[in-house]
Amino acid sequence: MRIRPRAAIALGIAAVISAAAFGWPLLISADAALARGTGAPWLFILLLPLVLAVTLAELGEGGLDAKAVAVLGVLSALGAALRPLGAGAAGIEVVFFLLVLGGRVFGPGFGFVLGNTMMFASALLTGGVGPWLPYQMLGAAWVAFGAGLLPPLRGRWEPVLLAAYSTVASLVYGLLLNLSFWPFALGAASTSLSYEPGGPLADNLVRLVGFSLATSLGWDVGRAITTAVLVLATGPVLLRTLRRAARRARFEQPRFTAAAAPPPPPGRPAPPG
Repeated sequence: MRIRPRAAIALGIAAVISAAAFGWPLLISADAALARGTGAPWLFILLLPLVLAVTLAELGEGGLDAKAVAVLGVLSALGAALRPLGAGAAGIEVVFFLLVLGGRVFGPGFGFVLGNTMMFASALLTGGVGPWLPYQMLGAAWVAFGAGLLPPLRGRWEPVLLAAYSTVASLVYGLLLNLSFWPFALGAASTSLSYEPGGPLADNLVRLVGFSLATSLGWDVGRAITTAVLVLATGPVLLRTLRRAARRARFEQPRFTAAAAPPPPPGRPAPPG
């Protein structure tokens, strides 16, 4: 899936909006309006679907043919079917390995679309639709996008590379989702883990890490371990399978020249010239 210039611009805008949506608590000053109210999450909740829609439209225009859409649908449906298997179990997440492998094989553009469609489909299936969904979709999209940018390594070391990336990406994903709601998680209570509006960046980072360690460390580490193990266990087979599907999904038809034209059927004269 090629990333055309307009799609690259859309991805760049999505990256900037993503950084603002997740990182605004660490970037604003104490006298900013966002620091004094609770409107920031709702502003980005309304803005993110529009950004995602424009980005996905730009990526899909001319970049997704019928066979690529079929592969995207199969992977999204598979991820949606697998996600309930990890629901309610501490840290067990069985869909992220598909994001990593899909982004690795089909490229960053396809991975970005896959992250969005898989998380959206699984949310519909599990009843997980809510204000947090745009953040989950964006986080998963960038996880799969990053997998498509990894160095071109093949052979037995490729699953190891993907497992290492899966570990780091899973932990960062959990930290980003915490960052999206952390400023309001503890209410007005002033603790060592609470968000300090407009506080020094280093202090708020320490508070965020402490909040993550206290509330979601088990989930994040569990997700990282589960994803890495599944990548190592299924990677060699699924990478070959997905690459075979990628080769067959190309729609380019061979163009016959006059010299390479197929012979006429028996009993019929060849065309002149």
